[in-house]
Amino acid sequence: MRGIWLTCFVALSFFVVSCATLPENVNRPESFAYTDTANTTFGKDVTVKAAAHQGKSGFHLLGNGLDAFVARAVLAHYAERSIDVQYYLYHGDLVGRLFTDQLLKAADRGVRVRLLVDDMDLAGRDLGAVVMDSHPNIQVRIFNPFSRKTGRLTQFVTRMGSVTRRMHNKSYTVDNQVAILGGRNIGNEYFDADPDLAFADLDVMAIGPVVQQVSTAFDLYWNNELAYLATVLRGKPPTEEEVERLRGQLDDYVAQQVDSAYLQALRNSNLAKKIRDERVSYDWGDGDVVYDQPEKILQATDNTETHLAPQMSPYFNNVQDELIIFSPYFVPGKKGTAFLVGLVERGIRVRILTNSLASTDVGLVHSGYAKYRKALLRGGVELYEMNKKLTREQRKEKKGPGGSSKASLHAKSFVFDRQQVFIGSLNLDPRAVVHNTEIGVVIESPKIGEDMAMVFEKVVQESAFRLELVKNANGSEGIRWHGRVDGGEKTFTVDPYTSFWRRFGIGFMGLLPIESQL
Repeated sequence: MRGIWLTCFVALSFFVVSCATLPENVNRPESFAYTDTANTTFGKDVTVKAAAHQGKSGFHLLGNGLDAFVARAVLAHYAERSIDVQYYLYHGDLVGRLFTDQLLKAADRGVRVRLLVDDMDLAGRDLGAVVMDSHPNIQVRIFNPFSRKTGRLTQFVTRMGSVTRRMHNKSYTVDNQVAILGGRNIGNEYFDADPDLAFADLDVMAIGPVVQQVSTAFDLYWNNELAYLATVLRGKPPTEEEVERLRGQLDDYVAQQVDSAYLQALRNSNLAKKIRDERVSYDWGDGDVVYDQPEKILQATDNTETHLAPQMSPYFNNVQDELIIFSPYFVPGKKGTAFLVGLVERGIRVRILTNSLASTDVGLVHSGYAKYRKALLRGGVELYEMNKKLTREQRKEKKGPGGSSKASLHAKSFVFDRQQVFIGSLNLDPRAVVHNTEIGVVIESPKIGEDMAMVFEKVVQESAFRLELVKNANGSEGIRWHGRVDGGEKTFTVDPYTSFWRRFGIGFMGLLPIESQL
């Protein structure tokens, strides 16, 4: 009997794995970023601006959600040769549709658009992808796709170590002259358009030599074997009726948004006017684009030759006075905790801002972080956690149409001695460092370093809890959360705004041997 059950199990497993196979990724032509774009409008503007900053790159921070949308949309509107788009998540919501509309309009003018999206967010959306791809000037590729022959949940088990590793990169490049890197995906919550959630996020718009580095990274992913043609995955192209229907639906939707805050900002915001009038101010300095190689997803996790992390190690190891970390998902592990405490022992001030249990959108990751809080605090590391509740004044400051009531950190940035600043997609957790692929830029700029330090100060004073390690009456250690609530100072003895069962569940998950997957 046992032999019969074993035979059935093996047969079933073979059937499930067989169903999860992918089609052959054939007829996938290579293409590369255009290099002859100096005569485009953006190319001429960059040439003039860069003349006084020989060999340096220019950087403009995008902290406001509306500005981040406007920058992408206006760049698309004035693109002349090419747009390269690479994102982990690409929602079909307000921001996603408005962004898609800008890409289509650029393609209608003859601009080549290459759209590379990770497959994590695309379940049931193959028709939209192939309709986009049917445009003669748009190519759509899906990175590390799930099989379309069986359910995704099943594949998380049968293809563990494959589909569980994702392309988390976020980059946007126009005419190979202007690029945007940072923490934002394409979706409402990243651009202040979600009424329930406001991500505090950060991008940087760059010109100069770093843009070619971004394009080089994009081409590596675009031409990689894991980048599947959208039509290959679906198995057939869309019909003319499907193309007309979906394009018509998008046109109608966009027409209804003519008075939305986003299209108004596209027409009238200060940043939109500055981009159109070539008056954007940039801070100039050396830039180093760092990224994982796409092969990282195919290789053993202990093979670090293709990893971004070793490229960042010198910046962390050479810090002398102060390290500031913005990391929404922060799981330092034993080695990371020892390293950060070691910095403090050398006299370096280490300050970290991450999400609280109430503000995080991924509780499982918080369970991996929470068990290191006491060790970090005991070692002198300064910890701050986001206060999920925005005040009325803060909601007004967000300027988004949704007036979101919950705040959550999503920016990923590291500030080294206020001289060098990393901005990108990298969180300090095992999933980002070991499993997924990431990209970012290290900027050599005391001006931006000071600006980011000031942002940190403002956030931790107005929108975060300061954690303190205390001795309880029974001699045990406890944590206190100090922050501003309703205009006054308040101290919590447990994770703010959480229930007993929420804390119990997170504590239980922290006991599970899953840290390497967080």
